[in-house]
Amino acid sequence: MRLVLLSALVLSATACTWVPIEPVGKVVRVLPAGPVPTGCVNKGEVVVTVKSKVGFYNRNPLRVQDELETLARNEAPSAGANAVQASGQPADGSQRFAAFQCPPR
Repeated sequence: MRLVLLSALVLSATACTWVPIEPVGKVVRVLPAGPVPTGCVNKGEVVVTVKSKVGFYNRNPLRVQDELETLARNEAPSAGANAVQASGQPADGSQRFAAFQCPPR
């Protein structure tokens, strides 16, 4: 019985998004991989981390990546940036993003 309850708890916890987008993050866009759009100025780097495992259970990689992007968007304004671009793939729940100040679209 305990195993069933524990399994249900782990599965329900992995379905949740643990990182909400903050108002300042809503205006930050995520740039696709490749060249940075003309006029964007590099403002540095944002490194973010979320839980990629809950106990022995690996969380859904797409959900982890989504949460990492959300965290990067939330952090970008503190670097004076309005756009972020992943510098590489997520690894162990951590990811680096380049932060840019870009002209309005």
